[in-house]
Amino acid sequence: MRVPLLALMVLSADVAQGAVAAASRPAERQAVGRVLDAWVSIVEKLVIPTADALPESRYAYSPSDGEFKGVRTFAGQVKHLAAANYQLGARILGEEPPAGTRGESAPESVRTKAEILEYARGSFAVLHRAATAIDETNLLEPIPGAANEEQKTRLGLIVDALLHASNHYGQIVEYLRGNGIVPPASR
Repeated sequence: MRVPLLALMVLSADVAQGAVAAASRPAERQAVGRVLDAWVSIVEKLVIPTADALPESRYAYSPSDGEFKGVRTFAGQVKHLAAANYQLGARILGEEPPAGTRGESAPESVRTKAEILEYARGSFAVLHRAATAIDETNLLEPIPGAANEEQKTRLGLIVDALLHASNHYGQIVEYLRGNGIVPPASR
């Protein structure tokens, strides 16, 4: 867990330093939001096609060789990633995540591949809104009741969302490969 925390600290310092410089140039007030939104797009363009690449008949797949007892299914990985996106994005925006989204879990009603993909796309839409809502004036503003050190600011929350989604992207890539499918980004 030290590497993501270190990445968060480095990114936070770098963005904050750029934010202070940009704050003196009014025409660039939204520069931070645009940069963060671009990163949301990068992660989204990896996750969504990868989630779509596995046939629905294999969405219940989870690795079973070695020490994989009790790991999430492919569907569970995508739903978990999306639920976290919704929760972190909603926190940045001061909103509530969709009904039934709790503890980084999706609502029980999200079951089919089409429903899971729609839920995942919606979660990235929230992250896009959250990223573009971040500017130099609220970037490092404390958020009351933060769950942990990484989530005390809007910047911390969006970086947490991107790191979390990237982590689970790596896992769903392995699930694809375990099913003999080359991930879209590797084609």
